[in-house]
Amino acid sequence: MIKITKIKTTLSKGVVIPSLIFIIGICLLSAIYPKLTESLLNTVKNFIFLNLNYVYIWSVTIFVIFLIYLIFSKYGNIRLGRNNSKPDYSFFSWISMLFAAGMGIGLMYFSVAEPMQHYSNEVFAGNSIVQRAKDAQLYTFFHWGIHAWAIYCIVGLSLAYFTYRYRLPLSLRSCFYPLLKDKIKGKWGNTIDVFALCSTFFGITTTLGFGVVQINSGLEILGVLPTSSFIYQVLIVVVLVSISIISAISGVDKGVRILSNINIISVAMLLLFVLILGPTIYLIGSFTDGIGNYISNFFNLTFNTHVYEPELQPWFYDWTILYWAWWISWSPYVGLFIAKISKGRTIREFIVAVLIIPTLFNFIWMSVFGNSAIWFDVNVADGALSQLASNPDALMFRFLENLPLTNIASFFTIAIIIIFFVTSADSGMFVMNSIATKNAKNSPKWQTVGWGFLLSVLALLLLNAGGLAALQSMTLITALPFSIIMLLFIVSLVKALSIDKSYYERDFSVSTIPWSGASWRERLQQIVSFNDKESVSAFIKTTVYESFSDLQKEFAKNGIAAKINFYENPERAEIEITYDVVNNFIYGVMSDSKIISDYLLNEDNLPDIENNRTFYPKSYFGDDREGYDVQLFTKNELISDVLKHYERFIEIISEEKNEMFISSNINRRLK
Repeated sequence: MIKITKIKTTLSKGVVIPSLIFIIGICLLSAIYPKLTESLLNTVKNFIFLNLNYVYIWSVTIFVIFLIYLIFSKYGNIRLGRNNSKPDYSFFSWISMLFAAGMGIGLMYFSVAEPMQHYSNEVFAGNSIVQRAKDAQLYTFFHWGIHAWAIYCIVGLSLAYFTYRYRLPLSLRSCFYPLLKDKIKGKWGNTIDVFALCSTFFGITTTLGFGVVQINSGLEILGVLPTSSFIYQVLIVVVLVSISIISAISGVDKGVRILSNINIISVAMLLLFVLILGPTIYLIGSFTDGIGNYISNFFNLTFNTHVYEPELQPWFYDWTILYWAWWISWSPYVGLFIAKISKGRTIREFIVAVLIIPTLFNFIWMSVFGNSAIWFDVNVADGALSQLASNPDALMFRFLENLPLTNIASFFTIAIIIIFFVTSADSGMFVMNSIATKNAKNSPKWQTVGWGFLLSVLALLLLNAGGLAALQSMTLITALPFSIIMLLFIVSLVKALSIDKSYYERDFSVSTIPWSGASWRERLQQIVSFNDKESVSAFIKTTVYESFSDLQKEFAKNGIAAKINFYENPERAEIEITYDVVNNFIYGVMSDSKIISDYLLNEDNLPDIENNRTFYPKSYFGDDREGYDVQLFTKNELISDVLKHYERFIEIISEEKNEMFISSNINRRLK
């Protein structure tokens, strides 16, 4: 007998199989037919950017406005978890991890390149050097600031809220629970996770590909490697992905957290090095000026589509729209990771930290590196850095040549890029495995190794074939449908937060106020019973009618004429006291209905319920105030409730200041 060992796996076939087919298919097309694939995907991307750019503009704007609203709203103190939850990580570790996952290699790749490209762009050639420098900083702030982090924040907040508050799986499908309910467990949920897995894989692959090229270029400039070639890129990928796999399988609490802490300390050291040895006074002044410029132009930048400046629109599509698409395409990956590490934070704390702290650091970083590069270009390098603006792989290292200790700074920069590479890759593997397993616990380590292997093989395949640009276009295309998905996240959040707040703030029913322990057995029977229309009708014809009749007689003894009215559609009874000058006093009880939760229908610990609609007697009044369920009132308690409202009515009409409000010949009555 041959014993066959079954491989243990937590992978979800409904998510993994279609995802791998699509991922491998696109990568093979990009590798075998790189020019054709890039041309086709670029055509689609350009069509979207040209004709549907407003979708990105409005989506990102709505994200920012919604998050600012949540900060100041009553929902801000809701905790991402149980009400007594505590954060899993220290504030420093938490910020370090979300920062490393959110920006990573991009900070090193674009910190000098983007400001220099804006500064040297031909569309701004007519402006003065000072204006070009200011605009370069402003646009870089815009692309790496609050708007970028708002995109990540929406996904991260939605995932963390529904995962830790509703105790659903850490999966994008969970964010649709208020809209789809249990359908998230089926094909709809699988479709959402397939989309998230593909988008995450494409985003990480392209970013890691560019990171490998920059590391190779830096090592070549420093003389460590003789050239930038595919052989050396293979070696770099093998070494770094191996380290990433070791970090990933050690878990978030160990490898990812430790590397992220090292990372944030390292970039702070490099930042101080450039700030102190560069044009310090100029950098501090330009940062201060840049913050003010950003704040004063915030709304103009947010809504500006350059429709009145056609000469700027190609630049607008290639930068702002591309960035919004890029951040959106990365948001499933970054959002999942941020959510994973954010349990126990309040919504207000989460939003403020995610929006403000990384944004402020980005501004400092981009000011120090970008403004230093522009200052050196004008005052030292005689335009040499501007000429390298189109070569971002080498630009950072050529920039460092203008500072003392160039070789040490360059090696340190490469070390930071490597750490960024590893932290992006290991957190990416963790996130992809989480999506592919529907956040299953205790996944075997070979799955994490498998994602790392797939990442490295496909990234190298595309690097060798020149298909990385095609995959980047595919990543940007996926951002359009995902921006719509993110808008639906907001709808789900609004619905869920409203229910959440009302659940914890809901007071006892009005009907419980006069309770004593005298009729507790009868009340228990009523509480667990669900009425049909006939039982409510019987309640109105007996308890309500008898209460109103006794009141009518007592009113008559006090010289007050009250009448009892009956109506059929909906069935209701009311006691009314007519006045000539002010509105009539009305207290009525009508038959109303509500839908019962599907969960309650299937609950074994309650009496059987035949359908999901229950009827109940609801009070109403001679004005627009909302009534309430009175089915638990006894006859005397209902009489007491009517008198309570009548006392309120008399008190209001007796006050002179209410005269204009209550004087009317039109008595509002339920129609």
